[in-house]
Amino acid sequence: MPDILHDYLPVAVFIGISAVIGLALMVSSFVIAYRNPDPEKLSAYECGFDPFDDARMKFDVRFYLVSILFIIFDLEVAFLFPWAVAFKEVGLFGFWSMMVFLAVLTIGFIYEWRKGALEWD
Repeated sequence: MPDILHDYLPVAVFIGISAVIGLALMVSSFVIAYRNPDPEKLSAYECGFDPFDDARMKFDVRFYLVSILFIIFDLEVAFLFPWAVAFKEVGLFGFWSMMVFLAVLTIGFIYEWRKGALEWD
């Protein structure tokens, strides 16, 4: 039994220190917090719209379009990292597969650009 306590002592010390640091940070935020907040900073902010209007009001679809484009190109980068790490192992087929993938995304980006999806006029 003493071997088990000796093996898990670093884990217990780590948990204890992290609990003390966590509690100290939470308590210090209440102690040193600014107590006279500006009402403008406390107001809700949603994509440039007043959040207290009618929930069925019309708004521009470009917010959705830009977010979808961001997700698409973010996923493109997420696929590029593992491909770049394993570049030597994927061979010629892996290289051309990624080139086709990037070409399809580039064609889609050019199409969106030509259609004016990125314009905010």
